[in-house]
Amino acid sequence: MRFMMLMIPKGYENATPGTLPEAEAVAAMMKYNQALQEAGVLITLDGLHPPSMGARVTFKSGKPHVTDGPFTEAKEVLGGYWMIQVTSKEEAIQWAMRCPASDNEIIEIRQVQEFSDFPADVQKVLGDYPEMLG
Repeated sequence: MRFMMLMIPKGYENATPGTLPEAEAVAAMMKYNQALQEAGVLITLDGLHPPSMGARVTFKSGKPHVTDGPFTEAKEVLGGYWMIQVTSKEEAIQWAMRCPASDNEIIEIRQVQEFSDFPADVQKVLGDYPEMLG
């Protein structure tokens, strides 16, 4: 099973452009990332720049509208993610609990939708796009 672990750092929604973590925090996180890799569960990971450097595309009346960050209505934003392959949600939770996160960080765990999760009619549609299946 694939799970995405989403890092949600409180306050990141207001971070100025170019905000980066401290070297000590990066070092601790790299040790954690290495443990994920050595255990053979890590698929990919990335940190994300703050929303002040991003953009959102909304579709009012079916037409795209672009808003540059920061996004004043945002209460929680992503700071990064890990994609892992484990045998259960419980195992994903165990990995998240090992993360050297600080008091202001939350990790949300979400299972990735797999081909087999869908009913036959949806699998038929998905089967038309094999190059897009994970």
